Amino acid sequence: MFARRARQARLVTVAIAFMLVTVACDSGTSDGGASANPDSTQPSSSTATSTTSSTTTTTSTTTTTTMAPIFALEGRIFGANGAPLHDATIRVGDEEQITTTRGVFVFEAIAAGTIEITRPAYKPIEVEWDGSDPIVAVTMEPVVAKALRAATAVVRDDDQFADLIELAAATAVDAIVFDTKKEGGGVLYDTRVQEAHDIGAVTGSPYDPKQRIEETHAAGLYAITRIVSFEDPIRARARPEYKLAGDWINPINPETWEYMLDLGVEACELGFDEVQFDYVRFPTGEASRQARKTNPTTQEDRVGAIKAFLTEARDRLHPMGCAVGAAVFAIVFSSPDDQGIGQRPEDLAGVVDVLSPMIYPSHYSAGWLGFDDPNDHPGAVTADALDDGMPRVGGGTLVRPWLQAFYWTNDQILESIRAAERRGVGWMLWNAVGNYDEAALPDDSEEEPDGESGEDDAEGADG
Repeated sequence: MFARRARQARLVTVAIAFMLVTVACDSGTSDGGASANPDSTQPSSSTATSTTSSTTTTTSTTTTTTMAPIFALEGRIFGANGAPLHDATIRVGDEEQITTTRGVFVFEAIAAGTIEITRPAYKPIEVEWDGSDPIVAVTMEPVVAKALRAATAVVRDDDQFADLIELAAATAVDAIVFDTKKEGGGVLYDTRVQEAHDIGAVTGSPYDPKQRIEETHAAGLYAITRIVSFEDPIRARARPEYKLAGDWINPINPETWEYMLDLGVEACELGFDEVQFDYVRFPTGEASRQARKTNPTTQEDRVGAIKAFLTEARDRLHPMGCAVGAAVFAIVFSSPDDQGIGQRPEDLAGVVDVLSPMIYPSHYSAGWLGFDDPNDHPGAVTADALDDGMPRVGGGTLVRPWLQAFYWTNDQILESIRAAERRGVGWMLWNAVGNYDEAALPDDSEEEPDGESGEDDAEGADG
Protein backbone atom coordinates (compact mmCIF):
# COMPACT_ATOMS: atom_id res chain seq x y z
CA MET A 1 0.00 0.00 0.00
CA PHE A 2 1.48 3.28 -0.94
CA ALA A 3 1.94 6.13 1.57
CA ARG A 4 -1.08 8.30 1.78
CA ARG A 5 -0.25 11.98 1.52
CA ALA A 6 -2.42 14.39 3.43
CA ARG A 7 -3.59 16.83 0.83
CA GLN A 8 -6.40 19.29 1.39
CA ALA A 9 -8.55 19.57 -1.68
CA ARG A 10 -8.98 23.23 -2.43
CA LEU A 11 -12.22 24.59 -3.64
CA VAL A 12 -11.96 27.54 -5.94
CA THR A 13 -15.11 29.42 -6.79
CA VAL A 14 -15.03 32.47 -8.96
CA ALA A 15 -18.04 34.76 -9.06
CA ILE A 16 -18.15 38.00 -10.97
CA ALA A 17 -21.18 40.31 -10.63
CA PHE A 18 -21.98 43.38 -12.64
CA MET A 19 -24.64 45.79 -11.34
CA LEU A 20 -26.07 48.85 -12.91
CA VAL A 21 -27.29 51.59 -10.46
CA THR A 22 -30.82 52.90 -10.93
CA VAL A 23 -30.86 56.54 -11.90
CA ALA A 24 -34.00 58.57 -11.59
CA CYS A 25 -34.22 62.05 -13.05
CA ASP A 26 -36.93 64.39 -11.65
CA SER A 27 -36.86 68.00 -12.98
CA GLY A 28 -39.16 71.16 -13.26
CA THR A 29 -40.20 73.74 -10.52
CA SER A 30 -42.65 76.81 -10.42
CA ASP A 31 -41.45 80.41 -10.05
CA GLY A 32 -42.46 80.19 -6.38
CA GLY A 33 -40.20 77.19 -5.88
CA ALA A 34 -43.02 74.73 -5.37
CA SER A 35 -42.79 71.35 -7.07
CA ALA A 36 -44.62 71.17 -10.32
CA ASN A 37 -46.45 67.91 -10.92
CA PRO A 38 -48.17 67.64 -14.28
CA ASP A 39 -50.98 65.72 -12.70
CA SER A 40 -51.74 68.47 -10.18
CA THR A 41 -51.01 71.66 -12.10
CA GLN A 42 -54.20 73.71 -12.50
CA PRO A 43 -54.80 76.41 -15.12
CA SER A 44 -54.55 80.00 -13.83
CA SER A 45 -56.06 83.25 -14.98
CA SER A 46 -52.68 84.81 -14.76
CA THR A 47 -49.97 84.11 -17.22
CA ALA A 48 -48.07 81.04 -16.18
CA THR A 49 -45.37 78.79 -17.55
CA SER A 50 -46.08 75.11 -17.28
CA THR A 51 -43.08 72.69 -17.07
CA THR A 52 -43.51 68.95 -17.81
CA SER A 53 -41.51 66.56 -15.63
CA SER A 54 -40.34 63.13 -16.98
CA THR A 55 -38.68 60.23 -15.15
CA THR A 56 -36.48 57.46 -16.80
CA THR A 57 -35.74 54.23 -14.88
CA THR A 58 -32.98 51.71 -15.84
CA THR A 59 -33.51 48.13 -14.59
CA SER A 60 -30.59 46.64 -12.64
CA THR A 61 -29.23 43.23 -13.98
CA THR A 62 -26.91 40.88 -12.03
CA THR A 63 -24.97 38.07 -13.83
CA THR A 64 -23.05 35.38 -11.87
CA THR A 65 -20.68 32.83 -13.44
CA THR A 66 -19.57 29.87 -11.27
CA MET A 67 -16.86 27.35 -12.19
CA ALA A 68 -17.07 23.71 -11.09
CA PRO A 69 -15.10 22.97 -7.93
CA ILE A 70 -11.53 21.90 -8.65
CA PHE A 71 -9.74 19.19 -6.68
CA ALA A 72 -6.41 17.42 -6.54
CA LEU A 73 -6.52 13.65 -7.16
CA GLU A 74 -3.92 10.98 -6.92
CA GLY A 75 -4.30 7.24 -6.95
CA ARG A 76 -2.82 3.86 -7.54
CA ILE A 77 -3.99 0.98 -9.72
CA PHE A 78 -3.49 -2.67 -8.79
CA GLY A 79 -3.85 -5.86 -10.79
CA ALA A 80 -3.20 -9.59 -10.46
CA ASN A 81 -1.84 -10.67 -7.08
CA GLY A 82 -2.12 -7.12 -5.79
CA ALA A 83 0.75 -5.91 -7.97
CA PRO A 84 0.76 -2.26 -9.09
CA LEU A 85 -0.18 -1.83 -12.75
CA HIS A 86 1.86 0.37 -15.05
CA ASP A 87 0.51 1.67 -18.37
CA ALA A 88 -3.10 1.96 -17.18
CA THR A 89 -4.92 4.89 -18.79
CA ILE A 90 -6.86 7.12 -16.37
CA ARG A 91 -9.42 9.56 -17.78
CA VAL A 92 -11.46 12.12 -15.88
CA GLY A 93 -13.45 14.34 -18.20
CA ASP A 94 -11.07 15.57 -20.87
CA GLU A 95 -7.97 14.94 -18.75
CA GLU A 96 -5.82 11.82 -19.10
CA GLN A 97 -2.89 10.26 -17.25
CA ILE A 98 -0.89 7.02 -17.64
CA THR A 99 0.16 5.14 -14.51
CA THR A 100 3.85 4.87 -13.66
CA THR A 101 5.77 1.67 -12.99
CA ARG A 102 4.44 1.89 -9.44
CA GLY A 103 0.86 2.15 -10.68
CA VAL A 104 0.58 5.80 -9.62
CA PHE A 105 -1.30 8.64 -11.32
CA VAL A 106 -1.68 12.29 -10.28
CA PHE A 107 -4.05 15.07 -11.35
CA GLU A 108 -3.11 18.43 -9.82
CA ALA A 109 -6.43 20.12 -10.58
CA ILE A 110 -9.48 18.26 -11.82
CA ALA A 111 -13.26 18.50 -11.53
CA ALA A 112 -15.12 15.66 -9.83
CA GLY A 113 -16.71 13.06 -12.08
CA THR A 114 -16.33 9.56 -13.44
CA ILE A 115 -12.86 8.03 -13.35
CA GLU A 116 -12.47 5.77 -16.40
CA ILE A 117 -9.65 3.19 -16.19
CA THR A 118 -8.46 0.99 -19.03
CA ARG A 119 -5.44 -1.24 -19.49
CA PRO A 120 -4.48 -4.05 -21.88
CA ALA A 121 -5.26 -7.55 -20.49
CA TYR A 122 -7.64 -6.09 -17.88
CA LYS A 123 -11.34 -5.28 -17.94
CA PRO A 124 -12.22 -1.57 -18.13
CA ILE A 125 -13.67 -0.06 -14.98
CA GLU A 126 -15.45 3.17 -14.01
CA VAL A 127 -15.36 4.75 -10.56
CA GLU A 128 -17.64 7.60 -9.51
CA TRP A 129 -15.62 10.23 -7.64
CA ASP A 130 -17.16 13.23 -5.86
CA GLY A 131 -13.87 14.90 -4.94
CA SER A 132 -14.22 14.30 -1.21
CA ASP A 133 -11.30 11.87 -1.07
CA PRO A 134 -8.10 13.14 -2.70
CA ILE A 135 -6.56 9.65 -2.83
CA VAL A 136 -8.07 6.55 -4.45
CA ALA A 137 -6.90 2.97 -4.93
CA VAL A 138 -8.50 0.69 -7.52
CA THR A 139 -7.99 -3.01 -8.24
CA MET A 140 -8.69 -4.07 -11.82
CA GLU A 141 -10.05 -7.44 -12.87
CA PRO A 142 -7.93 -9.37 -15.39
CA VAL A 143 -9.20 -10.91 -18.62
CA VAL A 144 -9.12 -14.63 -17.78
CA ALA A 145 -9.36 -15.93 -21.33
CA LYS A 146 -10.37 -19.51 -22.15
CA ALA A 147 -9.34 -20.00 -25.74
CA LEU A 148 -9.25 -22.37 -28.67
CA ARG A 149 -6.60 -22.04 -31.35
CA ALA A 150 -8.06 -21.72 -34.85
CA ALA A 151 -5.90 -23.76 -37.22
CA THR A 152 -4.92 -22.32 -40.60
CA ALA A 153 -7.39 -24.51 -42.48
CA VAL A 154 -10.17 -23.39 -40.14
CA VAL A 155 -9.65 -19.64 -40.58
CA ARG A 156 -9.53 -20.05 -44.36
CA ASP A 157 -12.90 -21.83 -44.47
CA ASP A 158 -16.12 -19.95 -43.66
CA ASP A 159 -18.06 -23.03 -42.57
CA GLN A 160 -15.31 -24.39 -40.35
CA PHE A 161 -14.79 -21.04 -38.70
CA ALA A 162 -18.54 -20.66 -38.12
CA ASP A 163 -18.53 -24.07 -36.46
CA LEU A 164 -15.73 -22.94 -34.15
CA ILE A 165 -17.70 -19.83 -33.15
CA GLU A 166 -20.75 -22.02 -32.44
CA LEU A 167 -18.63 -24.33 -30.28
CA ALA A 168 -17.45 -21.36 -28.26
CA ALA A 169 -21.04 -20.20 -27.76
CA ALA A 170 -22.03 -23.62 -26.39
CA THR A 171 -19.15 -23.78 -23.88
CA ALA A 172 -17.06 -21.64 -21.52
CA VAL A 173 -14.74 -20.66 -24.37
CA ASP A 174 -14.50 -16.86 -24.62
CA ALA A 175 -11.46 -16.32 -26.87
CA ILE A 176 -9.97 -17.46 -30.19
CA VAL A 177 -6.25 -17.66 -31.00
CA PHE A 178 -5.26 -17.01 -34.62
CA ASP A 179 -1.91 -17.45 -36.34
CA THR A 180 -0.72 -14.51 -38.40
CA LYS A 181 2.88 -15.76 -38.68
CA LYS A 182 3.36 -19.48 -38.20
CA GLU A 183 6.07 -22.07 -37.75
CA GLY A 184 8.27 -22.21 -40.83
CA GLY A 185 8.12 -18.42 -41.27
CA GLY A 186 4.97 -18.13 -43.39
CA VAL A 187 2.77 -15.05 -43.03
CA LEU A 188 -0.87 -16.06 -43.47
CA TYR A 189 -2.44 -12.83 -44.72
CA ASP A 190 -1.68 -10.06 -47.21
CA THR A 191 0.42 -7.97 -44.85
CA ARG A 192 1.52 -4.38 -45.43
CA VAL A 193 4.89 -5.20 -43.83
CA GLN A 194 7.14 -5.06 -46.88
CA GLU A 195 9.85 -7.39 -45.60
CA ALA A 196 7.40 -10.29 -45.56
CA HIS A 197 6.92 -9.86 -49.30
CA ASP A 198 10.60 -9.21 -49.95
CA ILE A 199 11.67 -12.52 -48.42
CA GLY A 200 8.80 -14.52 -49.89
CA ALA A 201 6.99 -15.19 -46.61
CA VAL A 202 3.45 -14.52 -47.91
CA THR A 203 2.49 -17.75 -49.66
CA GLY A 204 -0.51 -20.01 -50.09
CA SER A 205 -4.07 -18.78 -49.73
CA PRO A 206 -4.13 -15.77 -47.38
CA TYR A 207 -7.12 -15.26 -45.13
CA ASP A 208 -8.70 -11.95 -44.17
CA PRO A 209 -7.86 -11.42 -40.48
CA LYS A 210 -9.96 -8.27 -40.26
CA GLN A 211 -13.10 -10.17 -41.26
CA ARG A 212 -12.36 -12.98 -38.81
CA ILE A 213 -11.70 -10.50 -36.01
CA GLU A 214 -15.01 -8.78 -36.69
CA GLU A 215 -16.80 -12.13 -36.56
CA THR A 216 -14.99 -13.00 -33.34
CA HIS A 217 -15.86 -9.71 -31.66
CA ALA A 218 -19.47 -9.93 -32.89
CA ALA A 219 -19.72 -13.22 -30.99
CA GLY A 220 -18.43 -11.50 -27.84
CA LEU A 221 -15.06 -13.25 -27.97
CA TYR A 222 -11.54 -11.99 -27.25
CA ALA A 223 -9.17 -12.13 -30.24
CA ILE A 224 -5.53 -13.18 -29.82
CA THR A 225 -2.93 -13.59 -32.54
CA ARG A 226 0.21 -15.70 -32.40
CA ILE A 227 3.39 -14.50 -34.10
CA VAL A 228 6.19 -17.07 -34.38
CA SER A 229 9.31 -14.98 -33.84
CA PHE A 230 12.91 -16.16 -33.89
CA GLU A 231 12.40 -19.56 -35.53
CA ASP A 232 12.13 -18.57 -39.20
CA PRO A 233 13.81 -20.62 -41.96
CA ILE A 234 12.47 -18.30 -44.68
CA ARG A 235 14.10 -15.25 -43.15
CA ALA A 236 17.25 -17.10 -42.12
CA ARG A 237 17.83 -18.00 -45.79
CA ALA A 238 16.90 -14.56 -47.12
CA ARG A 239 18.79 -12.60 -44.45
CA PRO A 240 21.90 -14.63 -43.57
CA GLU A 241 23.32 -11.63 -41.71
CA TYR A 242 20.51 -12.05 -39.17
CA LYS A 243 20.97 -15.80 -38.76
CA LEU A 244 22.07 -17.29 -35.44
CA ALA A 245 22.21 -20.98 -36.36
CA GLY A 246 20.08 -23.40 -38.37
CA ASP A 247 16.64 -21.89 -38.93
CA TRP A 248 17.00 -19.38 -36.12
CA ILE A 249 17.31 -15.61 -36.16
CA ASN A 250 19.66 -14.00 -33.63
CA PRO A 251 17.65 -12.38 -30.79
CA ILE A 252 20.68 -10.48 -29.48
CA ASN A 253 20.82 -8.26 -32.57
CA PRO A 254 18.11 -5.56 -32.19
CA GLU A 255 18.08 -5.09 -35.98
CA THR A 256 16.39 -8.48 -36.27
CA TRP A 257 13.45 -7.37 -34.10
CA GLU A 258 11.81 -4.88 -36.44
CA TYR A 259 10.15 -7.45 -38.68
CA MET A 260 8.29 -9.16 -35.80
CA LEU A 261 7.52 -5.84 -34.14
CA ASP A 262 6.08 -4.43 -37.37
CA LEU A 263 3.86 -7.50 -37.69
CA GLY A 264 2.78 -7.04 -34.08
CA VAL A 265 1.87 -3.38 -34.63
CA GLU A 266 -0.08 -4.30 -37.74
CA ALA A 267 -1.92 -7.05 -35.85
CA CYS A 268 -3.02 -4.47 -33.30
CA GLU A 269 -4.13 -2.11 -36.06
CA LEU A 270 -6.18 -4.94 -37.59
CA GLY A 271 -8.12 -5.22 -34.34
CA PHE A 272 -6.57 -8.05 -32.32
CA ASP A 273 -6.92 -7.60 -28.56
CA GLU A 274 -3.68 -9.39 -27.75
CA VAL A 275 -0.46 -10.24 -29.58
CA GLN A 276 1.39 -13.33 -28.38
CA PHE A 277 4.98 -13.85 -29.45
CA ASP A 278 5.83 -17.55 -29.76
CA TYR A 279 9.29 -19.05 -30.29
CA VAL A 280 10.49 -15.96 -28.46
CA ARG A 281 13.64 -17.71 -27.30
CA PHE A 282 17.00 -19.15 -28.27
CA PRO A 283 17.09 -22.51 -30.06
CA THR A 284 17.38 -26.01 -28.63
CA GLY A 285 18.83 -29.17 -30.18
CA GLU A 286 21.31 -29.05 -33.02
CA ALA A 287 20.80 -25.32 -33.68
CA SER A 288 21.66 -24.66 -30.05
CA ARG A 289 24.88 -26.64 -30.33
CA GLN A 290 25.86 -24.70 -33.45
CA ALA A 291 25.06 -21.39 -31.77
CA ARG A 292 27.21 -22.20 -28.76
CA LYS A 293 30.17 -22.71 -31.09
CA THR A 294 29.72 -19.69 -33.33
CA ASN A 295 27.93 -17.22 -31.02
CA PRO A 296 28.49 -18.21 -27.40
CA THR A 297 26.24 -16.49 -24.87
CA THR A 298 25.71 -16.38 -21.13
CA GLN A 299 22.37 -16.72 -19.39
CA GLU A 300 22.48 -12.99 -18.74
CA ASP A 301 22.95 -12.36 -22.46
CA ARG A 302 20.06 -14.60 -23.44
CA VAL A 303 17.57 -13.48 -20.83
CA GLY A 304 18.52 -9.86 -21.43
CA ALA A 305 17.89 -10.15 -25.18
CA ILE A 306 14.47 -11.77 -24.82
CA LYS A 307 13.43 -9.32 -22.11
CA ALA A 308 14.57 -6.34 -24.18
CA PHE A 309 12.65 -7.54 -27.25
CA LEU A 310 9.44 -8.06 -25.30
CA THR A 311 9.87 -4.71 -23.54
CA GLU A 312 10.08 -3.00 -26.93
CA ALA A 313 6.99 -4.89 -28.08
CA ARG A 314 5.09 -3.77 -24.99
CA ASP A 315 6.18 -0.15 -25.41
CA ARG A 316 4.86 -0.12 -28.98
CA LEU A 317 1.64 -2.07 -28.46
CA HIS A 318 0.38 -0.81 -25.10
CA PRO A 319 -0.29 2.74 -26.35
CA MET A 320 -2.35 1.13 -29.13
CA GLY A 321 -4.45 -0.76 -26.56
CA CYS A 322 -3.09 -4.26 -27.23
CA ALA A 323 -1.94 -6.74 -24.61
CA VAL A 324 1.39 -8.52 -25.10
CA GLY A 325 1.89 -12.21 -24.39
CA ALA A 326 4.77 -14.65 -24.61
CA ALA A 327 4.70 -18.43 -24.96
CA VAL A 328 7.40 -20.11 -22.86
CA PHE A 329 8.61 -23.64 -22.26
CA ALA A 330 6.82 -25.20 -19.29
CA ILE A 331 10.13 -26.53 -18.02
CA VAL A 332 11.30 -23.00 -17.19
CA PHE A 333 8.42 -22.76 -14.70
CA SER A 334 10.03 -25.63 -12.78
CA SER A 335 13.69 -24.83 -13.39
CA PRO A 336 15.76 -22.16 -11.62
CA ASP A 337 17.71 -21.26 -14.78
CA ASP A 338 16.81 -20.34 -18.35
CA GLN A 339 17.46 -23.82 -19.76
CA GLY A 340 19.70 -22.21 -22.37
CA ILE A 341 16.80 -20.49 -24.16
CA GLY A 342 16.60 -17.07 -22.47
CA GLN A 343 13.30 -17.58 -20.63
CA ARG A 344 12.88 -17.17 -16.85
CA PRO A 345 9.45 -16.33 -15.36
CA GLU A 346 10.72 -13.78 -12.88
CA ASP A 347 12.59 -11.88 -15.58
CA LEU A 348 9.66 -11.68 -17.98
CA ALA A 349 7.02 -10.96 -15.32
CA GLY A 350 6.11 -7.29 -15.33
CA VAL A 351 7.32 -6.98 -18.92
CA VAL A 352 4.55 -8.87 -20.71
CA ASP A 353 0.88 -8.99 -19.76
CA VAL A 354 0.53 -12.76 -20.18
CA LEU A 355 2.98 -15.65 -19.78
CA SER A 356 1.85 -18.92 -21.36
CA PRO A 357 3.78 -22.04 -20.34
CA MET A 358 3.23 -24.83 -22.86
CA ILE A 359 2.18 -27.67 -20.55
CA TYR A 360 2.12 -30.71 -22.80
CA PRO A 361 2.60 -33.87 -20.67
CA SER A 362 3.18 -35.88 -23.86
CA HIS A 363 6.51 -34.01 -24.15
CA TYR A 364 7.70 -34.91 -20.63
CA SER A 365 10.20 -37.71 -20.11
CA ALA A 366 9.41 -40.92 -18.25
CA GLY A 367 9.99 -40.51 -14.54
CA TRP A 368 8.76 -36.91 -14.32
CA LEU A 369 7.03 -36.61 -10.95
CA GLY A 370 7.66 -40.33 -10.56
CA PHE A 371 5.28 -41.26 -13.40
CA ASP A 372 6.25 -43.91 -15.94
CA ASP A 373 4.29 -41.94 -18.52
CA PRO A 374 3.49 -38.34 -17.52
CA ASN A 375 1.02 -38.15 -20.41
CA ASP A 376 -1.30 -40.44 -18.42
CA HIS A 377 -1.59 -37.85 -15.64
CA PRO A 378 -3.02 -34.61 -17.09
CA GLY A 379 -4.17 -33.02 -13.85
CA ALA A 380 -1.03 -33.75 -11.87
CA VAL A 381 1.44 -32.55 -14.51
CA THR A 382 -0.58 -29.39 -15.24
CA ALA A 383 -0.95 -28.60 -11.54
CA ASP A 384 2.74 -29.18 -10.80
CA ALA A 385 3.93 -26.82 -13.56
CA LEU A 386 1.58 -24.05 -12.47
CA ASP A 387 2.35 -24.47 -8.78
CA ASP A 388 6.07 -24.26 -9.52
CA GLY A 389 5.87 -21.20 -11.75
CA MET A 390 3.00 -19.03 -10.59
CA PRO A 391 4.71 -17.82 -7.38
CA ARG A 392 7.57 -16.55 -9.59
CA VAL A 393 5.28 -14.42 -11.76
CA GLY A 394 4.52 -10.97 -10.37
CA GLY A 395 4.23 -7.45 -11.69
CA GLY A 396 0.58 -7.80 -12.68
CA THR A 397 1.47 -10.41 -15.33
CA LEU A 398 -1.16 -13.10 -15.86
CA VAL A 399 -0.46 -16.80 -16.29
CA ARG A 400 -2.50 -18.48 -19.02
CA PRO A 401 -1.10 -21.89 -20.01
CA TRP A 402 -1.23 -23.65 -23.33
CA LEU A 403 -2.78 -27.06 -22.68
CA GLN A 404 -2.64 -30.00 -25.02
CA ALA A 405 -5.78 -31.12 -26.84
CA PHE A 406 -4.14 -34.07 -28.60
CA TYR A 407 -3.20 -37.62 -27.59
CA TRP A 408 -5.87 -37.40 -24.90
CA THR A 409 -9.46 -38.40 -24.35
CA ASN A 410 -12.05 -35.71 -23.72
CA ASP A 411 -11.95 -36.52 -20.00
CA GLN A 412 -8.19 -36.06 -19.89
CA ILE A 413 -8.39 -32.69 -21.64
CA LEU A 414 -11.07 -31.60 -19.19
CA GLU A 415 -8.93 -32.79 -16.28
CA SER A 416 -6.06 -30.58 -17.39
CA ILE A 417 -8.42 -27.61 -17.83
CA ARG A 418 -9.84 -28.08 -14.35
CA ALA A 419 -6.36 -28.11 -12.82
CA ALA A 420 -5.74 -24.70 -14.38
CA GLU A 421 -9.11 -23.27 -13.41
CA ARG A 422 -8.68 -24.31 -9.76
CA ARG A 423 -5.69 -21.99 -9.73
CA GLY A 424 -7.73 -19.09 -11.04
CA VAL A 425 -6.10 -18.91 -14.46
CA GLY A 426 -7.39 -19.13 -18.00
CA TRP A 427 -6.15 -21.55 -20.65
CA MET A 428 -5.61 -22.03 -24.36
CA LEU A 429 -6.04 -25.38 -26.09
CA TRP A 430 -3.60 -26.48 -28.76
CA ASN A 431 -4.65 -28.86 -31.49
CA ALA A 432 -2.66 -28.74 -34.72
CA VAL A 433 -5.67 -29.17 -37.00
CA GLY A 434 -8.22 -27.36 -34.83
CA ASN A 435 -10.21 -30.45 -33.90
CA TYR A 436 -12.09 -29.92 -30.61
CA ASP A 437 -14.97 -31.85 -29.06
CA GLU A 438 -17.63 -30.09 -26.99
CA ALA A 439 -17.40 -32.91 -24.43
CA ALA A 440 -13.81 -31.88 -23.67
CA LEU A 441 -14.80 -28.32 -22.76
CA PRO A 442 -16.45 -26.93 -19.62
CA ASP A 443 -19.49 -24.73 -19.95
CA ASP A 444 -20.35 -21.61 -18.00
CA SER A 445 -22.82 -23.38 -15.74
CA GLU A 446 -20.69 -26.42 -15.08
CA GLU A 447 -19.60 -27.14 -11.54
CA GLU A 448 -17.08 -29.81 -10.79
CA PRO A 449 -18.72 -32.70 -8.88
CA ASP A 450 -17.82 -32.80 -5.20
CA GLY A 451 -14.82 -34.95 -4.51
CA GLU A 452 -13.74 -35.14 -8.15
CA SER A 453 -10.44 -33.36 -7.89
CA GLY A 454 -8.61 -35.65 -10.29
CA GLU A 455 -4.86 -35.61 -9.71
CA ASP A 456 -4.79 -31.92 -9.05
CA ASP A 457 -2.01 -31.49 -6.55
CA ALA A 458 0.31 -34.27 -7.68
CA GLU A 459 0.88 -34.96 -4.00
CA GLY A 460 2.31 -38.41 -3.52
CA ALA A 461 3.19 -38.69 -7.21
CA ASP A 462 6.85 -39.17 -6.35
CA GLY A 463 5.91 -42.22 -4.33
